[in-house]
This record gives sequence, C-alpha cells and structure tokens, in this order.
Amino acid sequence: MSTTSVSVRSTGRNQVRLLTITALFLGMVIALSSFGIPVPGGHLYLNDVVIAAAALLLDSPHAFLVGGVGAFLGDLFFYPTPMFVSLVTHGLQGIAISLVVQKLWKNHQLASGALAVTLGVLINVVGYTIGRAFLYATPETAMLKLPFQFLQAGVGALIGWLLVYKFGLKNAFEKYLNR
Repeated sequence: MSTTSVSVRSTGRNQVRLLTITALFLGMVIALSSFGIPVPGGHLYLNDVVIAAAALLLDSPHAFLVGGVGAFLGDLFFYPTPMFVSLVTHGLQGIAISLVVQKLWKNHQLASGALAVTLGVLINVVGYTIGRAFLYATPETAMLKLPFQFLQAGVGALIGWLLVYKFGLKNAFEKYLNR
C-alpha cells in the first residue's frame, strides 16, 4: 500500500504517476486562481473544487502541496496580498480533509468524505475570515463576508466531493495509479 488514501500498489512507476497527478492538480489550482465567476459580494473561484477533490484522493503531504502551495502560487501570480493566508488556510484544509478520509471511517468513504469536506469548509471560512480581518479591514468588516465565504467554500467542497465519489474521479485515479 502506498500513502495515498486509495488502494495503490507501491512501485516506482506509481510514485511517478502520483507526482504527476499532484503536479496536475497543483497546476489546475494555480490556473483556476486567475479568474473568478462574479457573484454578489465578490467572485466565486473554482480552485476550491480542485483543492477538495485532490485532498479526498491524495495523502496529506500531497494534499498540502496542492491546496497550500497551489493557492499560494496562484495568489502570488495574480493577487499577492492574501498569499500567506491562502498557504496556511488551504494547506490546513488539504491536510485535514486527507487525514479524515484516510483515518476516520475508512469503510464508509461517502460519509467520511462528506465529513472531511465539511471540516475543510470550516477551516477555509475561519482561516480567510481571520486573514481578511488582519489584511484588509476590521474584524467586523471581515464578518460581513462570512455568507459569501461559506458559499465559496461550500460550492467547492460539494463539487469536489461529487466529482470524486459520484462522477468516478476516485475510480479513475485508482485505476491510473494501479495500471
């Protein structure tokens, strides 16, 4: 068994494939950080979808790379002010999601995945609310963004969970690594 959250035979070729998938997810997070869908209160960024999906599939170090480092680089290239907030928040989010899926209710993947992304939403909202309070405004102003932050994180978590468990991304990932 490899250190991924799915059953994978451990070979050198699998490690290269795992690194390749991690790099692909990382690149997607960076690319999706470059634009957002305008909604009342801000923009909806789809990089949260990739962060949630990757964290459901990968072990915690790889999930940290995709979530934390990917979001950090995306912010660095396109909007650098919150890059350290993104590194910490999305990094912790990736680690937490990955650990819950790997360690808790291993035989109940749908439930543990749902719990994991819910925890990820809470980490995302708290992290960005605290970060926003220090970077941009007062805590009161940051609290006004809470509904939008829940929408942003919730949409990303839901779509990521659906992609992994309902639309076959988990099976495709496992098949790719095991061939």
